[in-house]
Amino acid sequence: MALLSHHLSFAGFSALPRRHPFPYTSTARRRILRCIRVFSMEESSKTGPRYTNRLATEHSPYLLQHAHNPVYMTYVQALYGGGGWPLSVFLSPDLKPFMGGTYFPPDDNFGRPGFKTVLRKVKEAWESKREVLEQGGALAIEELSKALSAAASSRRLPDQISQDVVKLCSEQLSSRYDPKFGGFGAAPKFPRPVEICLMLYESKKLHEQGRESEGNKNIEMVLHTLQCMARGGIHDHLGGGFHRYSVDECWHVPHFEKMLYDQGQLANVYLDTFTVTKDAFYSSVARDILDYLRRDMIGEEGEIFSAEDADSTENDGSTKKKEGAFYVWTSKEVEEILGDDADLFKTHYYVKTSGNCDLSRMSDPHNEFKGKNVLFERKDVLFKASKLGMSAYEYAQTLGICRKKLFDARYRRPRPHLDDKVIVSWNGLAISSFARASKILEAEPEETKFHFPVSGCNPNDYLEAAEKAALFIKNKLYDFHTKRLQHSFRNVPSSAPGFLDDYAFLISALLDLYECSGGINWLAWAIELQATQDELFLDTEGGGYFNTSGENPSVLLRVKEDYDGAEPSGSSISAINLIRLSSMFAGGMSEYYKRNAEHLLAVFENRLKEQSIAVPLMSCAADMLRVPARQVVLVGDKTSMEMKKMVAVVYASYDPFRTIIQIDPRNEKDMEFWKSNNQNIFFMAKCCQTNKAAVAHLCQNFVCNAPVADPDALSSLLSKRRDRAF
Repeated sequence: MALLSHHLSFAGFSALPRRHPFPYTSTARRRILRCIRVFSMEESSKTGPRYTNRLATEHSPYLLQHAHNPVYMTYVQALYGGGGWPLSVFLSPDLKPFMGGTYFPPDDNFGRPGFKTVLRKVKEAWESKREVLEQGGALAIEELSKALSAAASSRRLPDQISQDVVKLCSEQLSSRYDPKFGGFGAAPKFPRPVEICLMLYESKKLHEQGRESEGNKNIEMVLHTLQCMARGGIHDHLGGGFHRYSVDECWHVPHFEKMLYDQGQLANVYLDTFTVTKDAFYSSVARDILDYLRRDMIGEEGEIFSAEDADSTENDGSTKKKEGAFYVWTSKEVEEILGDDADLFKTHYYVKTSGNCDLSRMSDPHNEFKGKNVLFERKDVLFKASKLGMSAYEYAQTLGICRKKLFDARYRRPRPHLDDKVIVSWNGLAISSFARASKILEAEPEETKFHFPVSGCNPNDYLEAAEKAALFIKNKLYDFHTKRLQHSFRNVPSSAPGFLDDYAFLISALLDLYECSGGINWLAWAIELQATQDELFLDTEGGGYFNTSGENPSVLLRVKEDYDGAEPSGSSISAINLIRLSSMFAGGMSEYYKRNAEHLLAVFENRLKEQSIAVPLMSCAADMLRVPARQVVLVGDKTSMEMKKMVAVVYASYDPFRTIIQIDPRNEKDMEFWKSNNQNIFFMAKCCQTNKAAVAHLCQNFVCNAPVADPDALSSLLSKRRDRAF
């Protein structure tokens, strides 16, 4: 790195300020990964507009928008501690970077070299010091490779770290908690569902240890955060789903883009919170998200699209796009559409004649939304209804009718651009939430009422959506001969192969599909994909998984990523997948999965010990590894009402430690599969009482209690603390 800095100096200009000689930040690793992905694409055609980059070979509408930009993809941020656009990087003929920087003005100015000066100095340096520059580029790649491809010093995470890491992460998150508006951190506020996962996970642990008051503190932070998000403008109250992030601290004014990976994760944390609280508010928000996806984001063959843009034109005759134009309202528009109900609606959603983006100085610093309103609930339905002397149902019903009228009016506006690309990893996150919703929502109180935009559909419809999306991926993006995935689809599969997170997120989804539906085909495919993931990405010596396969010589770096940010890392999801698979199988197969999970976590020992707040989901995985595996084995006719009731009972309670196994003794494929992979389960099914439609075994490491054939008896067993269940 010192050598590279020297190159920049003698060339006559400096690159970005270097805060650290080799920054190892999560953002840098994310950016590097994106660089790697673009470098993996095929060569573009030499014909076309003046500037054509490799994005021209892609089918993604988002990427195609930038197909004619003069881009170079690079590692500037990782090398110099910062980055931005416009970006200039100089590469050697073998694609190794040796100089770079962000903005160079046209001419020398304010102590910065102009771009013409830069070009001249680079030319001189290349002609006179080419060998040194090439050595520096190679050194930069070598240094990056060492920093971002960590190897474990041992094959097992120390017990003390596994024991302490969840508590440590929880404490760090709690120190950043916003007691007024919820969330963990300051503005801008991004939904980071992995934080909620960690807090719920630790709360469950504390409750099982009899430390209810400590566990309840976590729950209170989770509930307040999820309520504030659902009432905020980051939530699309008319169409369902959540926008990308809030620019202010109160979740009010969002960046209006909608991303599939947010929807899938948020639906899951609202579902989990419903299982903890039994409060239909949280299940309704989960339905709101999933119904948005079913209505607007799913194609004819079940594929789930990637995103909706933030910008759109204000009317059909306009050519200029504006942020949030599709979503914001004037007070007059609301009055004209809603008539007599306008005052109630305006009061509830804080709609004002002058515009309502005034809750924070950060909400609209440039007056972009002057006179406009982003719908925002300052108080909940019960509070507002009581103030007006109305029943909660009547008040909520009126709001639902108003939302439908405004939704219909909004539908006539020019829509934001739809990115109808299908990304395997993001589909995996959504498939998981659809599958789990199909069972968790069976526990909703019978008297639950639904109001637009929630459809109130049968929960089984969500399972159908999950299965169709999974089949789309299998039919369009999976090669049955090589057993490999492609990364994405639009019209045809993309040229990019599947990355680690594509495999990991899809495997996780398939495990959820199996546990919810009992379809052994999903579990068999998950095993097959895990074997391919191990073949392509596993570092058998150093431990853990690289993000890319290393088969493409133009990919300069193979990164092992750990950061659980807006999306969880492929490493964290992989660790949990391996632990889940280990708990399903026996013998050498189980040990193989467990060893790989232990070795993976050992790679990130320092990260878990020093910055656990960066890896909440991996922290959960580290703890799960030391907890005895708990299985619920359900034996019987999977199509029977008795079996479905048993499954619903299991999903009615929050328990991140359990694995659900369904087996039908009369199904030859089921019996053959388990005979080959876990004879404990095979014999449970073989010895099952034939006069019972469904029986349940509650086991720990396949040491099981006496089977029960009644859902209430199973519920009673599941409600006991783990240390008293056997």
